[in-house]
Amino acid sequence: MRTEYITTDILIIGGGTAGCYAAITASENSDKKILICEKADIRRSGCLAAGVNALNAYITEGRTPQDYADYCLKDADGIAREDLLLSISERLNDVTRRLEELGLVILKNENGRYVTRGNRNIKINGENIKPLLAGAAKRAENVTVIDHINIFDLDVKDNTVYGAYGFGIENDVFYVIRAAAVIIATGGAAGLYKPNNPGFSQHKMWYPPFNTGAGYAMGIMHGAEMTTFEMRFIALRCKNTIAPTGTLAQGVGAKQINILGDVYEQKYGISTSERVYGTVCENHEGRGPCFLQTRGITDEQDKSLLKAYLNMAPSQTLKWIESKRMPSEENVEIEGTEPYIVGGHTASGFWIDNDRQTTINGLFAAGDVAGGAPQKYVTGALAEGEIAALSTIAYCGKNSFHEADPGSVKEHFDELERHLSETVSPYRTEELEEAMQTIMDNYAGGIRSNYRYNSAGLDIADLRITELTELTEALHADDMQELMYIYELRERLIVCKSVIAHLKARKETRWHSFAENTDHPEKSEGFGRLFVNSVYENGRIKIILRRIDDREAVI
Repeated sequence: MRTEYITTDILIIGGGTAGCYAAITASENSDKKILICEKADIRRSGCLAAGVNALNAYITEGRTPQDYADYCLKDADGIAREDLLLSISERLNDVTRRLEELGLVILKNENGRYVTRGNRNIKINGENIKPLLAGAAKRAENVTVIDHINIFDLDVKDNTVYGAYGFGIENDVFYVIRAAAVIIATGGAAGLYKPNNPGFSQHKMWYPPFNTGAGYAMGIMHGAEMTTFEMRFIALRCKNTIAPTGTLAQGVGAKQINILGDVYEQKYGISTSERVYGTVCENHEGRGPCFLQTRGITDEQDKSLLKAYLNMAPSQTLKWIESKRMPSEENVEIEGTEPYIVGGHTASGFWIDNDRQTTINGLFAAGDVAGGAPQKYVTGALAEGEIAALSTIAYCGKNSFHEADPGSVKEHFDELERHLSETVSPYRTEELEEAMQTIMDNYAGGIRSNYRYNSAGLDIADLRITELTELTEALHADDMQELMYIYELRERLIVCKSVIAHLKARKETRWHSFAENTDHPEKSEGFGRLFVNSVYENGRIKIILRRIDDREAVI
């Protein structure tokens, strides 16, 4: 490998929803040099790669930003940051208008108003939403995009970030990047648990399989404080295709029913976690399989659903067409996915201030990687990208560059070379990844256990994840693509350790299925007023409990 040094003012790691909008915002509000490093191709990377058919966070007519914040707090059962939620909510409609200016088609009624779907959503034709965002970012002044670069570590000294290290996936280049400020926008973590579908179809999951928790892992290993990893996200999805169900529930009013035709959603509740929990319970008690009741909807609604799923999950549309059974003719079977760690739907992620700065100076977080503010969705990620960008501009004005430490550069270079030259490993990366998913599935509340876990099982998971982590040191890569797989596995293992520690620390069951603790099956009044946070210190994860009202640490 050859070594290439790059200097920029603002480094954005991850060219997804938040990353693109952060670059656009920083370009429009400063003359700073901005660099986006994207692991894939920015035109079709991140959660919006396949498109989306609605914007699920919007302040509709008659509603206020406080209403949206209140909804998010209620759905999270109080474990969320109201300050972060409000700062997002106040920007939702502005970023929506900007998306329309960039070319996004937002459906309108005869009066020229946006077509709503429920109290907080508006309908769009969003198959091309990511190319629109990526194009705007690439056209922005002073913005450079490097595709196919895997950032695998931050350069942190004395709790301040000065850049990052990466390698080219399609070239033999080791990158040493110097920056005055860094925005992490790498998304959440998928692939920690065994997925619904095995083998060839294992990629059919709700969250992008390429989001490996890279930002989380880099932050954790440098001592950044993380929050609420125990609030896992489990999506209720169409069986086999793992397509979203919200379009069916909100778009055509489809109710959750069991095999007997009973509507069960009122029995368990209609919060995000309760919808999953009710389905699990109905199946467990012999009244499954469960469905969304679409039989009897109109031909017009059939056509609307076919089009809607083409905008975000084409496999579901293809299934209806190939089976020659439209949703009006056959109810749609549903199931829960494996758990994910994602700050856009739950509150998992970096512990940040209102400027989106993490506990590492100069390191900012936006989108799914930022914690404390659930139910962000697309527009919330854009809002956080905007906030983080404006904050980094101010930060850059007060701080200067630091030269790279030659010792650190050599250490990172040698680590890459070791994996490329090592030939004695008895394991392949894929084998260790499958072992990791099996461990998490069996002992840390995966599909196999109906998402339930206990302290004894978590101890087993922790031990075995540690053993797997040690085995990654000897893994061999034939090329840079395989080298990326090694680092993706390592990232997932680091996140697994934090998830296990957080699940064990919250001694209650606040969210059914999301965190179903069989040692503590009821809610705890004390934990209802606490965030479970953590930092990595001296080779172990230290739990910090913070009060929700003033965010002061109590332990």
